[in-house]
Amino acid sequence: MALTGRTALLAALGSIPVGIWDPGWTGLLAVNAPLAVACACDFALAAPVRRLVLTRSGDTSVRLGEPADVTLTVTNPSNRPLRAHLRDAWPPSSWLPGTEVEASRHRLTVPPGERRRVTTRLRPTRRGDRQTDRVTIRSYGPLGLFSRQGTHKAAWTVRVLPPFTSRKHLPSKLARLRELDGRTSVLTRGEGTEFDSLREYVPGDDTRSIDWRATARQSSVAVRTWRPERDRHILVVLDTGRTSAGRVGDAPRLDASMDAALLLAALASRAGDRVDLLAYDRRVRALVQGRAAKDVLPSLVNAMATLEPELVETDARGLTATALRTAPRRSLIVLLTTLDTAPVEEGLLPVLSQLTQRHTVLLASVADPHVSRMAASRGNTDAVYEAAAAAQSQSERHRTADQLRRHGVTVVDATPDDLAPALADTYLALKAAGRL
Repeated sequence: MALTGRTALLAALGSIPVGIWDPGWTGLLAVNAPLAVACACDFALAAPVRRLVLTRSGDTSVRLGEPADVTLTVTNPSNRPLRAHLRDAWPPSSWLPGTEVEASRHRLTVPPGERRRVTTRLRPTRRGDRQTDRVTIRSYGPLGLFSRQGTHKAAWTVRVLPPFTSRKHLPSKLARLRELDGRTSVLTRGEGTEFDSLREYVPGDDTRSIDWRATARQSSVAVRTWRPERDRHILVVLDTGRTSAGRVGDAPRLDASMDAALLLAALASRAGDRVDLLAYDRRVRALVQGRAAKDVLPSLVNAMATLEPELVETDARGLTATALRTAPRRSLIVLLTTLDTAPVEEGLLPVLSQLTQRHTVLLASVADPHVSRMAASRGNTDAVYEAAAAAQSQSERHRTADQLRRHGVTVVDATPDDLAPALADTYLALKAAGRL
């Protein structure tokens, strides 16, 4: 078989052995002189790593589950060509499991005085800021026998935003909002409290909506139409305490709460209402106030990106005081927290009256669908015990919800997939009933 390239060269060089004396040994050490010379030349001809100039460009934000491309530009100012292997290091959560090696390693050749670009595709698995660690470059000589290696700092940050999977429900909720607002052919009669316009009476209209003065001025009976209130204030409160860290399915409860909050904010801002956000456990973790309608959703998404559950008990008294300072006028306070008995009875209920006497309070909680499956399981002794435990848990949860309702709180308890649309529907119902 014929030898080619580097293999043939090494075979040729390996046929000329010489001997040198090594003081550390008691004899003669055999060394291949031509091979040593070739290695030294190869090392000398490798482009220097420290003189390379690295710059970055590309995506600075991405939704969780979507790819982000970050481009690294390598400039070679030396007079030797760069033949290199490059490793672009990022935190482990920047990649799907098993894809890091393929995505982070690149081969490139950069002629003297020129530049080349390599693109690293990230696919983050967690929210938050992902910052690059370092870039390691191994520069080879023309024979590939020896190499130079060094690292460079090339700072870049990619913010991983919440996925907002409930966005698919927004068109149907907006259609319902247009019905309430009187902008479609389906007229909403008798709902809302703000006067909209007059129209001619048709059979089936509420007689309490007849405008007798307008009727007296014309030959037909006129009725008032109403529209839901606008420019109302909504404060979304995210509980980021220990109960929000509990995982339901593949994600913490906090993630499902954030998704529901984003759908509500998108809907409410389209309805002409003002939306603020407060994230709290023992201190304020995020606060978004006073944003214009077009800026509400981007501001909330950006603020939520870095939120993580804190393994501390939520200070209900501090949360209530902060919410009252944030919403000094009458508002709809949407509290996204737990319905577990102990945190509600020991923390929230004693201070709840401070909120309900001034504001309309809506509490939304993430239910675990696994508990419902356990409650329906049968077939063996273990399944029966699991069903009994699940039934007891559900009973306590329903009792806690009933306690809150007796204090004037509207309660939404739904699984992660159903929480966002259920919360949006409840908001629309409150708006239609004139309770905002």
